Amino acid sequence: MNRTANYIKNRLSLRHPQADSLRILMQLADELELQKPDGDENFLQKELDKVKAEFPTCEDFERTFPSLCFALATGVGKTRLAGAFVAYLYLEKGIKNFFILAPNLTIYNKLIEDFSNPSHPKYVFQGLGEFMNNPPNIITGDNYQEVPRLKLFSSDLNINVFNISKINAETRGGATPKIRSMSEYLGESYFNYLSGLEDLVMIMDESHHYRAARGMEVLNELNPILGLELTATPQVERSSSSIKFKNVVYEYSLAKAIRDGFVKEPAIATKKDFDPTQFTEEEMDRIKLEDGVRLHEDTKVALDIFARDNNVSSVKPFVLVVAKDTNHAGKLKALIQSNAFFDGYYADKVIEVHSNQKGSEKDENIAQLVSLESTYNKIEIVIHVNMLKEGWDVTNLYTIVPLRTATSLTLREQTIGRGLRLPYGKRTGDSKVDRLTIVAHDRFQEIVDAANDPNSIIRKENIIEIDDTELRQRKEVITSPSLADEKTREQEAAIEAMTKPEEKAAAKRKLDARKSILSVLPEMNTTVKSVHDLSKEETRKAVVEKIKDRIQADPQTQLFVEDQVKEIEEIYNETVEEFTQQLIEIPRISIVPSQEQKHGFREFDLDTSKMNFQPSSEEIMVRVLQTGEIETIDASQQRVVFDSVENMIVNELINFPEIDYDEQAQMLFKLAGQAVTHFRSYLAEEDKVLNVVQNNKRIIGKYIHTQMMEHFYYEAPDFEEPVLSVRSFSKIEPHNFSKYQEDSIHDLRDTIIPTSAIRSKVFTGFRKACHNLYKFDSKTEKDFAIICEQDDDCLKWLRPAHNQFTIYYRHNSKRYQPDFVVETADTIYMIETKKENEMESQDVQDKARAAVEYCAHATSFTSQHGGKPWQYVLIPHGVVQVNMGLRRLAEQYSV
Repeated sequence: MNRTANYIKNRLSLRHPQADSLRILMQLADELELQKPDGDENFLQKELDKVKAEFPTCEDFERTFPSLCFALATGVGKTRLAGAFVAYLYLEKGIKNFFILAPNLTIYNKLIEDFSNPSHPKYVFQGLGEFMNNPPNIITGDNYQEVPRLKLFSSDLNINVFNISKINAETRGGATPKIRSMSEYLGESYFNYLSGLEDLVMIMDESHHYRAARGMEVLNELNPILGLELTATPQVERSSSSIKFKNVVYEYSLAKAIRDGFVKEPAIATKKDFDPTQFTEEEMDRIKLEDGVRLHEDTKVALDIFARDNNVSSVKPFVLVVAKDTNHAGKLKALIQSNAFFDGYYADKVIEVHSNQKGSEKDENIAQLVSLESTYNKIEIVIHVNMLKEGWDVTNLYTIVPLRTATSLTLREQTIGRGLRLPYGKRTGDSKVDRLTIVAHDRFQEIVDAANDPNSIIRKENIIEIDDTELRQRKEVITSPSLADEKTREQEAAIEAMTKPEEKAAAKRKLDARKSILSVLPEMNTTVKSVHDLSKEETRKAVVEKIKDRIQADPQTQLFVEDQVKEIEEIYNETVEEFTQQLIEIPRISIVPSQEQKHGFREFDLDTSKMNFQPSSEEIMVRVLQTGEIETIDASQQRVVFDSVENMIVNELINFPEIDYDEQAQMLFKLAGQAVTHFRSYLAEEDKVLNVVQNNKRIIGKYIHTQMMEHFYYEAPDFEEPVLSVRSFSKIEPHNFSKYQEDSIHDLRDTIIPTSAIRSKVFTGFRKACHNLYKFDSKTEKDFAIICEQDDDCLKWLRPAHNQFTIYYRHNSKRYQPDFVVETADTIYMIETKKENEMESQDVQDKARAAVEYCAHATSFTSQHGGKPWQYVLIPHGVVQVNMGLRRLAEQYSV
C-alpha cells in the first residue's frame, strides 16, 4: 500500500477484507484513466482489459462506465469501506464529487447518518483529521433542491446520498422526475449537473438492487468516471437460478467472515433421534417454535451471566420466526399469544411484520423493530414474511425459526445475515454469546450433508442436538457474592425488618460506615504491600481521609461528615479484621503472552521424485449435431496466461492456513522454483511445463504443503513482563451462574446421581470457602472441595470467579480461570484438576505455563513483603478421592 492508503487503513482500523479491497482500488486507480471517454469508442474495452489483466474474475463492467464490484459478507463493514474509498480517491486522486446510492429508505437514512454526523459511533471518517476539520458537503435526496449554489461548494468535497427511488420519483401530475427538473441555483437540472461533472464517482450500496433495466439505464445516464459496487450477494435472482455478477474484483464470502471471527458463528439445532415424518405441518410448527423459545431462554441466561461477569451492558436477545405467508404469520402469532403456549408468557412480547400491514399498526411494529436492541423494548419474538431486508442491522438476534415451505427454507445468507452481527463488536470467546442458532428439525440431514462442503457457512462442529431435558427446565441467574458482601446483604435485610426508629437509624449508620470502609479497602492495594498493612495507623488515616473526601463531595451528606467519620473510626479495626479473615491474598498481576509468534517452517529442499506429471491434451472436439461432423480446435493457441508458473504454485500454497505469505515468501518461491525446475528437467518445451502447472496446480500445491508440514515448528511464546506495578491483593469477585428455577440448592456433601448432573447444581454448606454458593464442573471438583473443607492443612479456599485473575495463556485467548485457590499455613496453591488423557494436551500445557508464570511473579512479590509463596498444582482426576490429604496431592503434583 502507498502512504495514503496505509494511513487510511490504520486510522479507520480497517479489517483485513476492507484493507484488501482498498489495496485493490489503489492498484486499479493507478491503472485506470479515471476520466470520461471523450468520444473514444474503444475506451470502455481498454479500461476493461486493464482490470482483467489484474483480476480475471472481472469479465465485463456490465455498465456503460467502468464499474467494479467488491463482494463483502454481511457484518464485515461495507459502509466503513465506502468511507475509505471516498477518503482515498479524494486525498490521493483529488476526486471531489461522489454519488452514493442506497436501495431503500432504511439504508438511505443510515448512510446519511454515517457520512454526516462526526459524533455518531459509526461515522465513516472517524480519525481522519482532514475530514474532521473540513467536513464534506452532504447533499441528499431530500435537500438537494434547497441547497444554495454557494453552500454546495462550501467544502471542495461533495458527497451526494440518494435513494434509488429519489432518482426515479416523478413529479405530481407529470412524467419528469424531480431531480431532472430545472434548478434556479444551477441553471440546469440537478441530474444534468451531476452527469456533467468531470470527476463523479458512484458508490452503489447493496448493488444487486440496481440490475433491473430501468435502474441500469438511470445509472448509465449519470455517466460517472468510476462505479464502485458493494454487496454481500453478488448475483441476481432469475426464477430458480442465480446469475453471478461479471464485474467482481474481490469477494470475501460469509464462510470466510465466520471463519475469521467477524460475525457470529451460525449453528443448526435439532432434537436427538427426531423423526419429522411423524408430525403434521402444524405440529412441526409448534415443536420448532417451542424449542426455539427454549433455546432463546437459555441464551438469555448466558448473555446475562456474561454481562455481569465482564461488567458490560446487557444484551436482550430475540427470536426471528420466518413465516410462509401473511395468513400463516397471523396463525403463529395467535398461537404464541394463547395460554397454550408457555402459559401466555409471550402474549405481549410478539409482533408480526409483513407487507399487508397498514397505517398505525405498521408504524408501531416498525418502531418496535427499530428499537429491538433497547432493554426497554419488551418484544422477544418477531414473526416476518419477507419484510426484513438489508439495512435492518441488529446485533441481538440469536435464534431463527424458519417455518417456510421447502423450496424457500434454504438457509440463504440474506436471511441468516440479519442475525450475524456481534453485539460487542467482536467475538467474546463465550460460545453462546457468539452464536446464532437456527432451529431446523425437519431439514437437519440436508444441512448436515451441506456442512461437508468446505464453502458452507454451517460447519460440522456447529451442528448441535437439543438436550430436551435441559431446555425444558427454566433457568435463573443467581449471584454468589464474597462473604463480606453477603454479610452486608444480610444486615440490610435485618435493618429493613426493624421496627424501632432509633434502633433502625443507628444500625443503618453503622452499616453505611462499614460499606464505606469496604468500598475503599480494595483501592489500598496500590499503596500497602500486604493485606495485614490495612490495620496500620497510617493506612487507617488514609482510608478515613478518602471516605471523608467522598462524603464532602456529596451535597446531601456533607453536613453530617463529622458524625460519619466518627462512626467509621469506631468500627474500622473490626471491619478490617473481618475483611482480612475472609480474604485470600491474591496479588493483582497481569500475565499476557508476547505477541511474537514463534512458529514457521524449517528450511528444507523439496522432494520432487514423485512429481512426474505429464501434459494433457488441449484439443477440443466440436461435433455438429445435424451433420455429425467433428472439428478439432487446438486450445493451447488460445490459452490465457495470467501469471508465471512459479506464481501459480505460490498462489495455491498461500490458501493453506498455516502459511503466512509475508513471513514465508522466500521459502515459498524457493520450493515453487524447485518444482518448476524438476518439470523442466523432463519436459523439453516451456509450453508443456505451463500445461502441467496449470492443470495440476492444486495437487502440486497440496504435495508441497504436505512436505512443508513435516518441517513445521511451533514454540510457545514467552510472557511479557507485567507493565504495571503488582498490586498486593485483590477483592474477592462475585460468581454469576445459572440455576434451574425448580431445583433446590444442595449441600456439598449431598450425593448427586447421575454424576453428570453435578454441572447443573448449585452447592452450599462451606465453612472455609470465600463464597457461600458454588457450582462444580465435575464430581472430581466437588470431591476436591470436600477435601479442602475437611483437611486441617487448608485454612481457606476459593473457586475463582471469571475475572478474579488476569491470566492469558495464548495471544488473544480467553482468561485462564483455575479451578481452586487454597491457602495453607505456609503456601498458597493455585490448583487445576484434569482428566488423565488431557494432562499433556497443548491447551492444558499452555494454561500451566501461564499459571506457573503468575505464581513466579506472585512469589517474587510476596517474598519481599512477608507473604506466602505461590505454587501451581496440576492434579489428574483419577487420584482425587475424598480420603486424600491436601498436602500430599500438592507435593506430588506441583508443577
